[in-house]
Amino acid sequence: MYCGVVVVHFGDTAFDGQAPVFARAAGHPLRWRLLGELARSDRHVTELTVLVGQPQSLVSYHLGQLRKANLVTGRRSAADGRDTYYRLDLAGCGRLLAAAGGALHPALRLTAPPVPTDRSESAPLRVLFLCSGNSTRSPMAAALLNRRAEALWPDVPPGAAVRARSAGSHPRPVHPSTVAVMAERGIDLSGVESRHVGEFAGEGFDFVITLCDRVREVCPEFPDQPESIHWSIPDPAREPDGYPAFQRAAAELSERIEFLLHRLAVHPPDATRQTKAIPTGEVERRSHEHRVR
Repeated sequence: MYCGVVVVHFGDTAFDGQAPVFARAAGHPLRWRLLGELARSDRHVTELTVLVGQPQSLVSYHLGQLRKANLVTGRRSAADGRDTYYRLDLAGCGRLLAAAGGALHPALRLTAPPVPTDRSESAPLRVLFLCSGNSTRSPMAAALLNRRAEALWPDVPPGAAVRARSAGSHPRPVHPSTVAVMAERGIDLSGVESRHVGEFAGEGFDFVITLCDRVREVCPEFPDQPESIHWSIPDPAREPDGYPAFQRAAAELSERIEFLLHRLAVHPPDATRQTKAIPTGEVERRSHEHRVR
C-alpha cells in the first residue's frame, strides 16, 4: 500500500490529483459570475453587488478569495478613495487556464484563436477611448489599438478594420512623456492634438472605453448604444516616479488591448449586443448605504 501523494507525469506536466488553482478559485458559482463581470469591465464592489444580486458582504468575501488566488487585483479609485476598482488579471487567467489544461492533457493547452481577416467588406469597428485630459492614457490606447489592428489585418487598409479615437473631458496638451514612451514602441504622436469629448457627441461608436475613474462618472451618452467598458488605470502624470509610470501605463494598455482585439474579432459593427446595464440610481443608492455604515 502506497502512502502520500502520487504524481503522474503527462509529458512535461505533473498531475498530483489536486484541482488546479484556477479551478479551485473559479469553481464557485458566485466567483465565476464575478469573474465574468470583471472580464468585461473593472468594477467596484457596489456595482458587482447590483450585477450579481448578492449581499455586499458575500461579494466582498468571494472577491477576497479571487484576490488570494491572484486572479483579481484591486486599485483605489482616483475619483473617490473610499472605492476600490477590481480588475481581472486576464493574462494571469490565461496562464492558469493553460496550466490547468496541460495538467489534464498536453493537447488542452490554450493557444490564441485565429483572428479573422475578412473585414474588408464591412464598416470598421469604432472605438473611443476617454480620459480626463486626453494627454496620456487615451492617446496611448488609441494609437496602440490602431497599430495592433493594422498588424492583425494586414490585407485591409489602415483604419478599415478598426478605427480608434480618443478624447478627454478636460483636454490638455499631449504630455511629452506620452510622445516619448510611444516613440519607444515605434509610434509617432508628436503631431497629435487633444480633443474634447463633446466633439464626438453626435458620432456613433461600437465601444466606448473609459480609462479614468473621474471621466467614467461624467461620460456622456453616444448614439448607436455602444458597449461601455471601464479600465481603471492611474494617470501616469500624477505618479511620483515620473517616466517609469508612463512606461507602466503603456505596458498595461498594450496588454489590455491584446485581449480587447479578441472581443473585437467577434463583434461585427452591425451585431446586436445585449449588455446588462446597471441602473445609475441603484448604484448611487447602494454606494451611499455602503459609505455611511
